[in-house]
Amino acid sequence: MISLDKLVAYAKATGYIYQGSELYGGLANTWDYGPLGSLLKNNIKKAWLQKFHDESRYNVMLDSSILMNSQVWVASGHVGGFSDPLTECKNCHTRHRADKLIKSHNYEVNPDEFSKEELEGYLSEHQVKCPNCQKSDWTDIRYFNLMFKTNQGVIESSSNTVYLRPETAQGIFINFKNIQRTTRKKLPFGVCQIGKSFRNEITPGNFIFRTREFEQMELEFFCKPGTELEWFDYWRTYCKSFLINLGLDEENLTLHDHSLKELSHYSNATTDILYRFPWGFDELWGIASRTNFDLNAHQNESKENLTYLDPDTNERYLPYVVEPSVGVERLLMAFLTQSYVEETLEDGSIREVLKLHPYLAPYKVAILPLVKNRHQAFAYELLDQVQKFTSATYDETQNIGKRYRRQDSIGTPFCVTVDDETLENQTVTIRHRDTMNQERILISDLKQYILDRTTI
Repeated sequence: MISLDKLVAYAKATGYIYQGSELYGGLANTWDYGPLGSLLKNNIKKAWLQKFHDESRYNVMLDSSILMNSQVWVASGHVGGFSDPLTECKNCHTRHRADKLIKSHNYEVNPDEFSKEELEGYLSEHQVKCPNCQKSDWTDIRYFNLMFKTNQGVIESSSNTVYLRPETAQGIFINFKNIQRTTRKKLPFGVCQIGKSFRNEITPGNFIFRTREFEQMELEFFCKPGTELEWFDYWRTYCKSFLINLGLDEENLTLHDHSLKELSHYSNATTDILYRFPWGFDELWGIASRTNFDLNAHQNESKENLTYLDPDTNERYLPYVVEPSVGVERLLMAFLTQSYVEETLEDGSIREVLKLHPYLAPYKVAILPLVKNRHQAFAYELLDQVQKFTSATYDETQNIGKRYRRQDSIGTPFCVTVDDETLENQTVTIRHRDTMNQERILISDLKQYILDRTTI
């Protein structure tokens, strides 16, 4: 498996991911997605939408605002309780989340419900070491709210304080009544949303794994109380199948079912899908049965009736909710980690290849003129045709072998070469990224050939 340092260097060299604000020395923990990275991100989101919205008879879409009334975050508990326990190493002065330190020390322990004294006691009793300097000498814990705060309007005051949303889910919950009324959906039904969230993390890191600005793909699935655990199992299986179908090896995935001690106060079942990242297994996707906690909180705070009238039983109740939530950036990192390989060829040379699922590949096709001055014009014409049905790129620099290698290294599944025979009989050579095999087909068959091999 590729190391983290090599992954960062590869992503920058190929145009997948750049350091944010690099021209001015950078800004810690910010990343810009380059020509390839932005396309890969979009393809991941399209794949998720296709499977969770387009192919589901249950789910509808929402795009809620990043800025919301501050009472939303009071009701959800974020203003009063969305804080991390911060401690500092007295030796090297790096700051860390105490709960993460404990979790890294012993994954079976759930520090989420620990008091400040219990967290400090665990760090001291078990001599938990600083990840930076390996010493065990910690300051007292202070709590640090993760919400990014700003002001709406021209005057800064507590009365016009607003927050950048730390999650997309609350935008769905406060719109539950609107969505149900306008779509006339009966339970069970779900609401899909993709959008930016912001958390002022104490210790972001591991490249794009944990960042202060990130993009979530969330489904809030509303169902009748008593049926939520069946739907929880359904969506847990659905999420894992989605990952495997897009190319993640099952051996690099594991499910962590939260014990009673680990469950959040709002959940009666939670499973994390863990992926084997360069540093080991870590959370990729969380699936939680959230009961009716959120709707109940907003009903109590807003004084609005958010209950659902069941047309079959004529009873009113607050729906229960199952939430599969995944970060776009973590998925992108998992796909890059999984796909990057270095192959030793028969001649002893090393081939760098990114074996992304063809659907996810930034470019599905590369159009290559064999000889620039003879084949360029036709190659451009072919490029124009191909770009009408899929993403494609063009390369005429250096010999054909080096161009094949460049496309291998960025994950392009098919190279189409234009040569003399193309001009004579309207055929092209297609080279396959993963096998390096080549075949000759008619240009008239090219569209269907590519589309058949780049779907999910």
